[in-house]
Amino acid sequence: MTNKPLLVIGLGNPGKEYESTYHNAGTLFVDYFLGKISSESREKNPAWKEKSGTFSYTKADGIIFVKPLVFMNDSGKAVKSAMNYFKTLPEQILVVHDDSDIAAGEYKFSLERGSAGHRGVESTIKFLGGKNFWRLRIGVRNKKNAGAKRIKASDLVLKKITKSDMEAIKKTFEEVSKTWLS
Repeated sequence: MTNKPLLVIGLGNPGKEYESTYHNAGTLFVDYFLGKISSESREKNPAWKEKSGTFSYTKADGIIFVKPLVFMNDSGKAVKSAMNYFKTLPEQILVVHDDSDIAAGEYKFSLERGSAGHRGVESTIKFLGGKNFWRLRIGVRNKKNAGAKRIKASDLVLKKITKSDMEAIKKTFEEVSKTWLS
């Protein structure tokens, strides 16, 4: 992805108990990216505003950052609501989410791809009526277990992120932020 999107939506589950889980890689990315913008501009993190109980948002560096206030499986409701509120087109949106098919420390940008079983993406495709939106897929699969029997995504995503995986994921965030902030 070469251009900055108008809306960056970090998928995750609301609530303290989910903050540091693999499924919240999208919201963790939003927090990390906003922290980088603030540190480079020496401004405080911008305040978050809540809209209609479905999402919260803030603006920085010409981008609107969104966090759904609904659970992952209902993410499409928040994405559609934010898109309508900010009058954007699907192709101006970047949905950031965990991807258990990609190793921690790696990422992929995608456009017009299926959900590959990710319920938050399935919900977004359903609510938007198509796949014409950008995705930043953050790898969360532990590299050490690559050769071992693969665990189901549903058994992984609600677990707390291990220290080594968090370091790998933060390196991914750093790599993506360097590209965007340069």
